[in-house]
Amino acid sequence: MNSFELIRLALSRLAASRLRAALTMLGVIIGVAAVISLVDIGEGATGGITNQLSGLGTNLLTINPGRTLSRGAFGAAGSATTLTTDDAAAIGRLDGIAAVAPELATSAFVVAGNQNTTTTITGTTPSYAQVRNYQLWQGSFLTDAAETDKLRVAVLGATTADDLGLGADAIGSQITIGGIPFDVIGILQAKGSAGFQNQDDQIFVPMTALGDHFVSSDAVRSIFVSVASADQINVAKATITSTLESRHGITAGETDDFTIVDQAQLLGTVSSISSLLTLLLAGIASISLVVGGIGIMNIMLVSVRERTREIGVRKAIGARRSDILAQFLIEALVLSLLGGLIGIALGLAASWVIGLIAGWGFAFSPATILLAAGFSLAVGLIFGVWPARQAARLDPVAALRYE
Repeated sequence: MNSFELIRLALSRLAASRLRAALTMLGVIIGVAAVISLVDIGEGATGGITNQLSGLGTNLLTINPGRTLSRGAFGAAGSATTLTTDDAAAIGRLDGIAAVAPELATSAFVVAGNQNTTTTITGTTPSYAQVRNYQLWQGSFLTDAAETDKLRVAVLGATTADDLGLGADAIGSQITIGGIPFDVIGILQAKGSAGFQNQDDQIFVPMTALGDHFVSSDAVRSIFVSVASADQINVAKATITSTLESRHGITAGETDDFTIVDQAQLLGTVSSISSLLTLLLAGIASISLVVGGIGIMNIMLVSVRERTREIGVRKAIGARRSDILAQFLIEALVLSLLGGLIGIALGLAASWVIGLIAGWGFAFSPATILLAAGFSLAVGLIFGVWPARQAARLDPVAALRYE
């Protein structure tokens, strides 16, 4: 009997007991669907986070101040005031640096007409939009003249503009920040959240204006640096480190009073954590496949017992051991493969729906599908061998006498 005939026979046997076949395949279906959906969701989530990190800026380096030390106890990272606007200016003069944008921030109560909100007020320079990859929706960003003349002008993030009920006609209107009037000169396009911070829920004003009216200090919260090209990032980090150590009087062996983080580090950390979690979840989900395989083995053993006389008749008319072995093994493989195909379809549907809801889109991985199909076939093969051997080893005379 050839393979096609064995497959046809296996399908006819499964069709004759549809409910039993469906219940037997259930474990494989659930296992494959879980593996497919979890792996695709993990890849989609990684891609979404990567896109958000890439949106923070182009070839971005973030320089943060160190920690305060009081009575032998360290404060939170970035709590010290060790970075200044002069540090930012010195970094901007280094080779390989495309742009530098210092940042100083505070929180204030903002009013526009009869709407109000409390949000972050970020003081920075005109290069901030380039460094942090912000795009304008309406109006313009901060200018050199606004920074030099300490003009009270403001650029609103998309969320802040919505909270204040301001649209395209808001350019040229006036808002009050902490009771001080500022003119709206621009509204930014939405970027989304980055970690715990909503990049769209803030107002940008010239750093000089923020210093005049809210924060009287030349210390900055962060310095953002855009490196000219990606292959210069490591060299730029080393040069910036040397420059700041020299400016801050830090000698060899002493701890730096600043930290430098680049996007590659963040992306590498996110990717490794996401890959580990995806592998862990897929491993847990694959337990269902093992359970499904045990179900296939049990049903095939029952099938051997129920079809003992059939096996005896086939052997009596010339069927060999290998024919009986192949018949039951093919049935187990067909059962597991059908369950695997149904599980793949359900897994893809689940990952598509979740990706649509989460906003990172549909992450399709052909390798995962091939792996899941191979795994389901392996389950059928491994758990189908024993029942098939049991059937093949039946004595034809004893089988014919079986009732």
